[in-house]
Amino acid sequence: MMTRILITLLLSLLALPPLSAQSQDKVVERRLREYFRSYESTDVDLGTCKLVRFQLNPRKKTLTIYANANFGYQPFRPESTEKIYSDLRKVLPGPVNYYNITLLVGDRSIDELIPNIYRKVKDPTRLWGKLTHHAAPWVSNVSRPYPISEGLSGRHLSITPSHGHYYKNDEQRWTWQRPSLYCTREDLLSQSIVVPYLTPMLENAGAVVFSARERDRQPHDIIIDNDASGNDCGLYIEEKQRKTHWEDGSLGFAIPQGVLRHGDNPFREGTSRILRTASHEKHSEGAALWIPAIPERGYYAVYTTYQSYPSSVPDAEYLIMHAGGTTHLKVNQQMGGGTWVYLGTYEFLSGQRDDQMVILTNHSAHTGVVCADAIRFGGGSAIVSRESADTIHTSQLPRYYEGARYQAQWSGFPVERYANYNGERDYAEDINCRSLVTNYLLGGSVYCPDSVGLRVPIELALALHTDAGIREDDTTVGTLGIYTTDYNNSRLGNGLLSRHASRDLTDIVQSHIQEVSPLARRAMWDRNYSESRLPDVPSCIIELLSHQNFADMRYAHDPHYKFLASRAIYTGILRYTAEMHGTKHTVQPLPIHAFAADFAGNSKVRLSWRPTRDQREPSATPDSYILYTRTDDRGWDNGQRLSSTACDITLDPGHMYSFRVSAINRGGESFPSEVLSAYIAPDSKGKVLVVNGFQRVDGPAVVNTAERAGF
Repeated sequence: MMTRILITLLLSLLALPPLSAQSQDKVVERRLREYFRSYESTDVDLGTCKLVRFQLNPRKKTLTIYANANFGYQPFRPESTEKIYSDLRKVLPGPVNYYNITLLVGDRSIDELIPNIYRKVKDPTRLWGKLTHHAAPWVSNVSRPYPISEGLSGRHLSITPSHGHYYKNDEQRWTWQRPSLYCTREDLLSQSIVVPYLTPMLENAGAVVFSARERDRQPHDIIIDNDASGNDCGLYIEEKQRKTHWEDGSLGFAIPQGVLRHGDNPFREGTSRILRTASHEKHSEGAALWIPAIPERGYYAVYTTYQSYPSSVPDAEYLIMHAGGTTHLKVNQQMGGGTWVYLGTYEFLSGQRDDQMVILTNHSAHTGVVCADAIRFGGGSAIVSRESADTIHTSQLPRYYEGARYQAQWSGFPVERYANYNGERDYAEDINCRSLVTNYLLGGSVYCPDSVGLRVPIELALALHTDAGIREDDTTVGTLGIYTTDYNNSRLGNGLLSRHASRDLTDIVQSHIQEVSPLARRAMWDRNYSESRLPDVPSCIIELLSHQNFADMRYAHDPHYKFLASRAIYTGILRYTAEMHGTKHTVQPLPIHAFAADFAGNSKVRLSWRPTRDQREPSATPDSYILYTRTDDRGWDNGQRLSSTACDITLDPGHMYSFRVSAINRGGESFPSEVLSAYIAPDSKGKVLVVNGFQRVDGPAVVNTAERAGF
């Protein structure tokens, strides 16, 4: 009897009409809307997530869900996407929860938003792959006493700090782009991270780094040009042997006789000189010498300029004779002609000396020509005038403080690259030119072959800002990442890459910052910002923190945090470029510690130190070290490589010796140690030990009371 009742009940249930398609859609919609309304990421504050629409196909048993842009602002990983799909199945009614479900943001599924570096099956539209620059880099330091095989050698990067002093056209005055807050302003704070920390880390890994703003704080600039030999700045001399002949080149740089007005280009006002190359074995050798008259001792960035010809060689030899000795460089003159090319920063003694100069030889492994034009020592001061009527109106500041727009004009870029609003909106032009000059540099290179430019193979662009918002309490705002996909049919530059390569860059860099930073991770915005939209290569904006917020600024003023954040950005870029090209990578070591010096008898000093372990980066282990030496009032030499953590150095009595040590591996070089010095008096009667009692540098003192907060 019981069995018959159960069978009857089951038959009656099967006879019930199925849930209507309309009712099923309403249930699915209600549950999806509730899911997205209550969704919270464990990583970032996404704002309000919403369901945009969905498509249910019972016949094919598929459910396609479209979420709003906010949902896509989070980082996606294989494990997180798997959890999202699992949670969706839990809230959906049967049998829909067994359908093939796809969740999209825009036109991409969340699985497609996982960066290539975290995926087993790669998206080739977001990888350079075999496409790479195989020729010589723009500039290489031949004097570096170690190779870099798993760092950033051969990589060219555009890394620019934000904002800068600019001309406010409607008020006809110069001003800052951001207000003064908490002992700084964004125009300067971003530079205090990029210039002393991030850029050297990238260069220590072997990269060539371009910045749209001046990088040298030195207010002097000494320019020696072939068109103005023998002026107060120094001498230009051409040397040759019997069979060599210096000839006039095409256009070249000319030292401005006054200010630069709108449209003026000093790189089209002068001439340049060319010389046929010769191997070291031949006797037809020649050279150009630039001998500066240095106004005062200090560190000066050295820049060269030349013209690129079809017969230019990729290994033009430059010798920089400075206070510490001679540094040997090679410059690929096949690219970058007609702008300032950074050769490094060196210490120079005051005056005009025969042991301080820049020499360009015609030694080359290739048949062709080398080009000599101007050499600049130092960052210099304002020269671009934004006049009112006939009034000369410069910023009257060191060039280091000015925005990229004025540096671009000074560097010889075409007027449309720095004044795309005809010189009428300097603020907008400054923002746009950071990307437009990068594009002009990389035009014609392997990464943008169909564009006109200087053929410098820049492969990514990163802009660092510190304008991420404000909090009314003592919490931090944190780090925001910005990229752009909805532009140029979602392709970069000449269409070689998907613009989602920029999302990968943003995600990887922001994730590395999150690992070391006590600040919160904010969202990744897919927004229409100039510095993330205009570059023809993968690009992103990193709003590292907020200069407007007190809690963030407690970290921003801490040099230790600047170092950690910069190292995180560097390691993110390192991993990203390695993934883009399918190459190995090794992280450069941390600076050594426990550096000590003690006398070892027989006029010797024993130096010893210990490597510093990086808990987050197992590959950042040193395999050797570089000892740098300075004698008396000279500068630092190019260093010597050591395999152990101690060495004995013989001192010549009566001379002061100073030492510092850096750690190296296949990924590059660490920052240097502190400086230790030793001196043996000719008639020494004993020993004196001087101890440095300071452990680190620090920011300004913090004021944080119930009434006041600041520095």
